[in-house]
Amino acid sequence: MRLLVLGGTVFLSRAVAEEAIRRGHDVTCACRGESGTVPEGARHVVLDRAADDVAEVLSSAQVDAPVDVVVDVARHPSWVRSAVAAFPDAHWIFVSTINVYSDDTVPAGTPDSLPLHEPIHTDEDPMSAPETYGAMKVSCEQTVREGAMSSMIVRPGLIVGPGDPTGRFSYWPARLADGGEVLAPGSPDDAVQVIDVRDLAAWIVDTAESRTTGVFDGTSHALTRADALSQMVDGLSSVVEPVETTFTWVDQEFLTKQEIEPWMGPRSAPLWLPLPEYAGLMAHDVRASYDAGLATRPIGDTARDTLTWLRDNPGAEVTGMDRETEAAVLRAWHDRSAT
Repeated sequence: MRLLVLGGTVFLSRAVAEEAIRRGHDVTCACRGESGTVPEGARHVVLDRAADDVAEVLSSAQVDAPVDVVVDVARHPSWVRSAVAAFPDAHWIFVSTINVYSDDTVPAGTPDSLPLHEPIHTDEDPMSAPETYGAMKVSCEQTVREGAMSSMIVRPGLIVGPGDPTGRFSYWPARLADGGEVLAPGSPDDAVQVIDVRDLAAWIVDTAESRTTGVFDGTSHALTRADALSQMVDGLSSVVEPVETTFTWVDQEFLTKQEIEPWMGPRSAPLWLPLPEYAGLMAHDVRASYDAGLATRPIGDTARDTLTWLRDNPGAEVTGMDRETEAAVLRAWHDRSAT
């Protein structure tokens, strides 16, 4: 299989290229190459999608035909339009996002049941708001589905694991490795739903090989937050010295009063989201994805491997409250409970 990865140096796109190379496929990565190198064994074509003509650059590099499968993770509609126009006869796998859904309140949602944002067809700042990012991805999806010979749309949830540039999930292996009293945000029964980057990449290559078509959410079955944290502790036990860990559950009203932010940031509790506004964001029904071949590893294994990666890469991003902030919030919580 001749696979063209539009990207290939960072996180998911790199993991896809690595997995395809491991299986013996012919892989070309088209990207600037400024965020890192492409995997060993891949051909690198230098492409700046913000400035270059995709068809012209790839044709001059003799990558115009035949390309069997294109994998694209772009978020700018114009980039996807030009790439689909350059390779309309390939099978396309477009990596979208669950942020395309306009209603995050409903648990057990599926691609067939959840409404989408109205598409934004212009290139806006994708970081300006989740809604803008999601609406541009809707436009990208439409371009792929209408312009490619065949396609599969994958809408991942939170992608985690070694190499994560966001540091959201990474907070938890780093924190749990230290043990002691851990601030657990929200309720033990809150849903947590993530996908290991390696599992998502393997599934993408599987579906490339089988030319699977359709629209799927790309994330694991949901766990309760209590189960997720407990399994992470168990997974870390093979790489850290045994240390006592206790969880103190702090409800969202108190976290908000203490100015703890949800999801990510320097004063945040990662993986925590306000309810009921986001009750569905980490509670998708993904049975159809598993039926289509998705296989996921235990979250404890992801935590273990993420911690190992963090130790090997001390400059890696980890977002979330620092220990002093956590301790201060816990003291305030206990003082409140004692009165």
